[in-house]
Amino acid sequence: MCSVQCIYALLMRQAVGTAIQLPSTLIFDYPTAREIAALLSTSTPVAPLHRVQPSPSADSMHDGLVVGLRGMGALLPASIDSLPSAWRMAACGHNTISEVPASRWDTASVAPRSDDVAARVRHGGFLVGAERFDRTFFGVSAAEAAAMDPQQRLLLERGYEALHAAGHDRASLLGSNVGVFVGIAANDFAEVLKASPLGQSVYAATGAAHSVASGRLSYVLGLQGACVGFDTACSAALTAAHGGLRALQLRECEAAVVAGVNLMLLPGVSVSFAVAGMTSPRGRCHTFDARADGYVRSEACVSVALRSTSEGASVSLLGIAVRCDGRSASLTAPNGQAQRGLLLAALADAGVDPASLSRMEAHGTGTALGDPIEASSLAGAVLS
Repeated sequence: MCSVQCIYALLMRQAVGTAIQLPSTLIFDYPTAREIAALLSTSTPVAPLHRVQPSPSADSMHDGLVVGLRGMGALLPASIDSLPSAWRMAACGHNTISEVPASRWDTASVAPRSDDVAARVRHGGFLVGAERFDRTFFGVSAAEAAAMDPQQRLLLERGYEALHAAGHDRASLLGSNVGVFVGIAANDFAEVLKASPLGQSVYAATGAAHSVASGRLSYVLGLQGACVGFDTACSAALTAAHGGLRALQLRECEAAVVAGVNLMLLPGVSVSFAVAGMTSPRGRCHTFDARADGYVRSEACVSVALRSTSEGASVSLLGIAVRCDGRSASLTAPNGQAQRGLLLAALADAGVDPASLSRMEAHGTGTALGDPIEASSLAGAVLS
């Protein structure tokens, strides 16, 4: 897909000459004939006709409140189970990617006829001990625990860990207006249940439901705030953060748990992404690099406890925005102009001057398609 679009952009540049500077991401930033015609009708590149305006500042909504991070729970690949260990891993440049463990799937059997696909499904970031669960601590029976998606178990453990780190205990949480906002997209366990006798269990219906993933924590701890699961693929956890932040800003809840979880129990999604060329055959994500050949899928469960206060916090959430690419070159292709609008909306919501930014975190697809578009969007938002 990328090579076809890039060739198209090259042919367009040759056709118009040097009178108009056309970006290599032309077809993604201007995905319709009407927008391209509008661009070519002037010597100055114009915004797409469907351009969205940044959201107005949410000062009236915030009303002086600061939403701060009060506690955190994490389980990452390579047995990283705390924020300090995560910092040490990052500081040392430790590699947490490995070949697929035998307990997940056999690479040779899932892609026997394609060396390229086999290489792309060979690596990943896998959690250690994801199958373990202290069911008695949460009052879950052995039968129900056996039919529970391991993602639900991780959310229970890490969600409670974040609340405990924030100074909450079970007595204070019971009946409290605390919300739970969970980003969860993988549903491999539903297929596992179908192929297992556990699929006939009375607990099978709730064991693999995304709606129940967020409800588990609310039920066990007696939380009566909003309880929502978000599935927006790669952005699920960030979208969940949007829900939690807005609920606190609007005083819909007194505190919130925001969590994201992902487990790769079956090879199906990895094979599909490998066939599409999205994942790296070398098991490395070289984002914004000439070596970029895809990204590496990974597992994790991370949760944070948030609370609004009129006082400052060591880590604060200032602003957020959620948008969609809308019309692009294809269903899964990004739209640079829409990305730029999203960034401007988030900056406006936070009341932050783009020039004051010192660090930015990218999606980092590590592909020849996604990287140029994201880099251009970041530059456009910060330098506009």
